Amino acid sequence: QCQLNGLWRNDQDSLMEISVLRDNGDFQGQYLTRVTLSGGCAQISPLKGIQQQLGEGGWSTFAFTVRWEKFSNATTAFVGQCFVDAGGKEVLTTTWLLREAVRSLEEDWKATR
Repeated sequence: QCQLNGLWRNDQDSLMEISVLRDNGDFQGQYLTRVTLSGGCAQISPLKGIQQQLGEGGWSTFAFTVRWEKFSNATTAFVGQCFVDAGGKEVLTTTWLLREAVRSLEEDWKATR
């Protein structure tokens, strides 16, 4: 069984800490990205999410959002699944969408990565 709570590091050397994981699957924590849109120094940003618990033999799925604080006007949504590899290491796989604020409806096409 994969446990989401704790400290995670991704391939880009960003850090995520899930510090609160409730019985109903809600969780919260913080994210420190090493990749920024502005090229500036990143700040610790809050995250909130939910984990879907499966029965025995299944791996849990989850989703969370990060509201980038102080250095970006963007929000990112992540969805993923938690696995345990053959060596016993817990691994999170995710897909993300980042939404930047734009000035007009006409610019909407370029707002999501």
